[in-house]
Amino acid sequence: MRNRSIVPSMIGLSIMMSVLAAAPVSAAGPEARTHDITVEDYFSQGFISDCTISPDGRHVAFADLRWDLDADTRHTDLWIVNLATRAMRRATFDPGDDGSPEWSPDGRWLHFTSARGKKDELPPYNGKTQVWKVSVDGGEPVPVTRFKEGVDGYALSRDGRTLYYARSSEEVDDPWKEMKEKFGDLEYGKGVMNYSELWALDLETWRTEKLVDENRVIREFAVSPDGGRIAMITTPTEELITNEGLSRVDVWYRKTRETITIPDKLWREDAPSPYGWLGGLAWAADASRLAFHVDFDGYPSEILVAYFGNDGVFVQRLARPGEFSLGGGGTLQWIGSSSDLCLMAEEKARVRVACIRDVRRGGQGRFDILTPGDWVAKSFHISPDGALLAAALGDVTQPNDVFLASMRGKPKLERITRINPQVDAWKLPKIEIVKWAGARGDTVEGILELPYDYEPGTKLPLHVALHGGPTDADKYYFEYWIYGRGLWPSLGWAVFAPNYRGSTGYGDKFMTDLIGAECAIEVEDVLKGVDRLIERGIADPEKMAVSGWSNGGYLTNCIITQTDRFKAASSGAGVLDMSLQWGIEDTPGHVINYMEGLPWEKPEEYLQASPLWRLNQTKTPTLIHVGEADSRVPAAHSRALFRGLDFYLKVPSELVVYPGQGHGLRKYTHRKAKVEWDIAWFDHHVLGKPFEEPKEK
Repeated sequence: MRNRSIVPSMIGLSIMMSVLAAAPVSAAGPEARTHDITVEDYFSQGFISDCTISPDGRHVAFADLRWDLDADTRHTDLWIVNLATRAMRRATFDPGDDGSPEWSPDGRWLHFTSARGKKDELPPYNGKTQVWKVSVDGGEPVPVTRFKEGVDGYALSRDGRTLYYARSSEEVDDPWKEMKEKFGDLEYGKGVMNYSELWALDLETWRTEKLVDENRVIREFAVSPDGGRIAMITTPTEELITNEGLSRVDVWYRKTRETITIPDKLWREDAPSPYGWLGGLAWAADASRLAFHVDFDGYPSEILVAYFGNDGVFVQRLARPGEFSLGGGGTLQWIGSSSDLCLMAEEKARVRVACIRDVRRGGQGRFDILTPGDWVAKSFHISPDGALLAAALGDVTQPNDVFLASMRGKPKLERITRINPQVDAWKLPKIEIVKWAGARGDTVEGILELPYDYEPGTKLPLHVALHGGPTDADKYYFEYWIYGRGLWPSLGWAVFAPNYRGSTGYGDKFMTDLIGAECAIEVEDVLKGVDRLIERGIADPEKMAVSGWSNGGYLTNCIITQTDRFKAASSGAGVLDMSLQWGIEDTPGHVINYMEGLPWEKPEEYLQASPLWRLNQTKTPTLIHVGEADSRVPAAHSRALFRGLDFYLKVPSELVVYPGQGHGLRKYTHRKAKVEWDIAWFDHHVLGKPFEEPKEK
């Protein structure tokens, strides 16, 4: 959570010129690519997030996520790049997941959050999230907060004298309070709350002041540059279900110490669904405007701006080109003291850093792209004076690195990091965008990956890798991921990642066509894409497999219950029955949106969208993965799928349950097992290889 200070910087401009005049980081040529990608290579990668430019324009900090094989997990550390010399220095070394970097106004200190230490130690080393700071010149990080229960988020004031933070405390708010406190070791469906409080810590006197305590949960907050207001996204309880339709934007006024709620008609009553998720709070420099976004499952995200004036609060919805979708988690940032609002926008498998110019009450200007070309942005930040853009970008030759550009005139991107130099030697897949006529004759696109040394006209075994969401898309860049892309071309396969109906970046209608048509229209999109690859002589129709995780697992279940064309399947954390999913997942608005109602209102729609009721048509040998503690797509679906296939239908199948894991696999050993199980399963059932103990490829 951040409140970027707005500080003009002539020093930043002069350093910017020297940075952009420097030679870009060199890249390895094709002749250097001698290494066949292996399973273990996946765990050698670093992943950049949260790049941020210091107010003086001298440095860029970023978070780097990497695997710690000895600890069987992954964590983030912070790095700092000197923009004058391009020297890159690691700033943190603790496995406490260091993140949320924020510079002090003078650029001397980098603040961040970290959960360091262990449970039985004293704060700040008790494993709870605290705010820390590290000098730009190096040295050990210094704790800023030392609270027993830690903090839930923080922001620095514009002058750097105050640290605002949220913290939570448990209490029972329920008619059955006495019983629930008496038997406190039991789990209850409601009534036991972790309510939030918002505090201010004076960094000169080290005194604290409670600002907000209203029996609400603060999901996100942002302090206005003048310190006069604090915007908060709040929910009545900590359960994720309350984000859907019950979240709101509250604004606390320092002068009156009162809290108002911004009128929500535009994103509740007037929206296509009442189950929108709020996020991305961003104050303009003059504190007169607050931008935020609302995200829906199945419907396009929207950007809203609240204007604060003498006549109250006015809210408007911003327009955007219809082919763009709000991307990248909905990051929003105003440029310096201007009325230009920047964001990440998805367009046909690319993710752009873009700006809506001249945002004003009742109107807006043009829509500009700051990172044109075949780039996929993961994060961005514009310096407080509006002079520099830093963005984590990737393309078909590399994962994300930090690029820098001047905001004066047309941005020209210069690469300033190379965090994955090993990739320069990898035999990367040949990546292209393919198009075909999908359901209803509409054009559908997807990503095709072929082996490094692929010869045109050669038929290959085909791995259809289905993305999750479904309000998401596979992107046009190099991605070595455990769900299909990156590795399989090195094993001699073609990988096909279709952006089926419901995917983002292809227009609003393409997205909303999936509503009321799940397990039907997108299945046809995928299968017609497969047909096109067979027609082109790329895919061997006798050697095909399909896989996916989350919605990709659900779509895999849909496909294997409607066709036997695939010789093997890998279904990860996939829904089997929509009524069950509505009843047990943590975000049921997803199901309600796509089914267009509740189970008793739309029973036929729930039946049609549920692979369970066609399970007896399945003949495809199916490998099933799921996290034991998955709350998004609970393991009950995967266990039922395995029971049906294995015990009742006698279809070759295997169930792999990952102990203690949620919707994503966070352990090195679990991710490696997932990949090697898929390889062994497809090798046997598609390529006819005998069963053997999975080996490192």
